[in-house]
Amino acid sequence: MNSTLDHLAIVAPNLDAGCTFVTNALGVDLQPGGAHPRMGTHNRLLRLGPDIYLEVIAIDPAAQRPDRPRWFGMDDLDFDAPPRLATWVARIDDIQALNDACRDIVGNPEPMTRGTLAWQITIPADGRLPLNGSAPTLIQWSQTPHPANAMLERGCSLVALDVFDPDPEKVQAILTAINFSGPVHLHGLPATAKPYLLAHIQTPSGLKMLPISNA
Repeated sequence: MNSTLDHLAIVAPNLDAGCTFVTNALGVDLQPGGAHPRMGTHNRLLRLGPDIYLEVIAIDPAAQRPDRPRWFGMDDLDFDAPPRLATWVARIDDIQALNDACRDIVGNPEPMTRGTLAWQITIPADGRLPLNGSAPTLIQWSQTPHPANAMLERGCSLVALDVFDPDPEKVQAILTAINFSGPVHLHGLPATAKPYLLAHIQTPSGLKMLPISNA
């Protein structure tokens, strides 16, 4: 089993707010994505390399409410909450081989589709973010090449992702279990501090940082 960084997830109360957050931080526009019928969400996208991207994801007001909790903790999102870099997703080559300790944190794999794309992704039963977003959600795509190959080139690339957490050893245990490799760096925080992420992204106008929120 091997894994690497697949994409970053910006959770927002609506797509326009999320895209404005990203454009203000990086100076580039996102492209249309699509809808996730099973989760009642939709997204917009930004390519960060040949096999990595960023998504802004929000509840789709036109979609029927799902009969289960939405992913990425979105049912707990206030309508006026600021967009934030909520979590990250790791691509894995054998998602069904996850051990019980991993599944207890990241959830069980579930099938998902969006348009012509199909994949399996881990979702906790209650829809929460694994370790408050510090641990990755895991994904295995059903097709090649990677979907980012078909996205518009905006001249952006991910340099590094910093994960700040009060218990980085717990996050590292997950990464070790999935044999993760990639530009992700773990940092400790005081026990009472809230976890957060910081992405370093090369853009046409230079190196930019994507903060946790714009509040």
